[in-house]
Amino acid sequence: MRYLKKGGKLWIRIFPDKPVTSKGVEFSMGGGKGSFSHYVYPIKPGRIIFELEGVKEEITEKAFRKASDKLPVKTKMIKK
Repeated sequence: MRYLKKGGKLWIRIFPDKPVTSKGVEFSMGGGKGSFSHYVYPIKPGRIIFELEGVKEEITEKAFRKASDKLPVKTKMIKK
């Protein structure tokens, strides 16, 4: 968003809604499930994560390249 300045519209198409639990390190087995640690969204191949509208194509490519460098998965840009 910082790279786009005030132009364009960005949609984030995923929402982390799967809770992940974890128990403390020095707990014995049993005693139920641990407390909520964080939320995740499991992404399968082919899933669209971000959408951009109202920005020139060269700015879009640079913005998506910067965003993909920060993600732990392989990405590619799809143009409609």
